[in-house]
Amino acid sequence: MKNQIKKYSLIFSLVLVFVFIAGTFFIQLYVPVSQSKNSDTVRVEIPSGSSVKKIGQILKDSRLIRSKNFFYLASRFPFLMGRGYSYSLKSGVYNINRHMTMSEIFLLLDSGKQDFIVTVIPEGLTMSKIALTLEEEGVCKASDFMFSCTDSNLLKKYGIPALNFEGFLFPDTYFFTPSMSGEAVVSMMADNFFEHAGQIERFAGKEVTDYYSTVVLASIVEREYRAAKEAPLIASVFTNRIKENIGLYSCATIEYIITELLGRPHPEVITYDDLKIDSPYNTYKWAGLPPGPISNPGMVALEAAANPPVTDYYFFTLTDEAKGTHTFTKNFSSHTKAGSQFKTKKAASVK
Repeated sequence: MKNQIKKYSLIFSLVLVFVFIAGTFFIQLYVPVSQSKNSDTVRVEIPSGSSVKKIGQILKDSRLIRSKNFFYLASRFPFLMGRGYSYSLKSGVYNINRHMTMSEIFLLLDSGKQDFIVTVIPEGLTMSKIALTLEEEGVCKASDFMFSCTDSNLLKKYGIPALNFEGFLFPDTYFFTPSMSGEAVVSMMADNFFEHAGQIERFAGKEVTDYYSTVVLASIVEREYRAAKEAPLIASVFTNRIKENIGLYSCATIEYIITELLGRPHPEVITYDDLKIDSPYNTYKWAGLPPGPISNPGMVALEAAANPPVTDYYFFTLTDEAKGTHTFTKNFSSHTKAGSQFKTKKAASVK
């Protein structure tokens, strides 16, 4: 009788242990840390090369799982979650809600579906300004980006005959991941440039050396036009002046010298002293194009520079600030007259 009691007691104890273990497994795997559907979402970074134990520790510290040890155990025995093969937990940045179960977290990390940083790079920014934007957005360090922009091996890879990627970082909306390498970001933007440039006949199938000057021109047009419909006309003005060996007289190049080459604040006005700065980028002092791009142009400027219309315009003057439109003229006297009319109109509007 006593033996039977011991036997039943042992069986009962084993059943209790089994129920306890099964319950623990169920809770760990399928019961979220928070029961509220409005739980906090935590931004979690899994560094490259992290071990399963390290990932478990990160999740435990973020209060997303109850036990780092059970997380490790579950990864070693995926059949506990009805999976016949191992998980491949991927590094990256994830948004994980505390209402997610451990099983769901495993699936998320296995999928590699990371949280992206949506970053808008406007037309006309320089490398340094893009670098600051990327750092502010948490994409990469500005210094890393700038270093990669001057990487000779990377420039050689793309066949760019210059000392940096200025002009070849295509402005667009990007979906970056946090803490990317500068090289990865530069490559992504350069790939985007060549993909878009390839849609323009002037660039398609050509070596960069064949159209480098066109990119330089586009970078100036980008900084000069305000109304897209006028970009081709502005390109035609500069093209005509280049053919006649006349200086482009672009204030945008002076701004580039001041802010990018001299590292000074953006000027409120361009002074006569600024126009005398001794630099190959000074289009008031030297005829022809500067040695390199002064911004990163978008499709409007690239297409305008690649296909400037045939005109006899040599000058343009801003005559409607609100619309950003210009008056295009053939000679200096007409150019001066347009400027005078604009100043008179502006003074009358102030009154």
